[in-house]
Amino acid sequence: MSNKRKKYSPEFKAKVAIAALKNDETTAELAQRFGVHPTMIATWKRSLQEGAAEIFGKSQKTRKQVDTKIDELHRQIGQLKVENDFLSRKLGF
Repeated sequence: MSNKRKKYSPEFKAKVAIAALKNDETTAELAQRFGVHPTMIATWKRSLQEGAAEIFGKSQKTRKQVDTKIDELHRQIGQLKVENDFLSRKLGF
């Protein structure tokens, strides 16, 4: 027999977990509405609660990393442009 485990997208998991956090419906009602097992909803809800702080912390670290990478790439572009201009002049282009 083949394993027919269903895979859910991160967007779907987030949607269900946020609905569970709102507490407008019971877990059983959400399970019926979304067609997933209540245990899955509880797991996704817990993951969202535990990972929420990381989302805000990563954005600042990621922003700094991106800015650093952009600065490095601009430096490399400048260096390559100087080298290209030098070689163009030497070869007479």
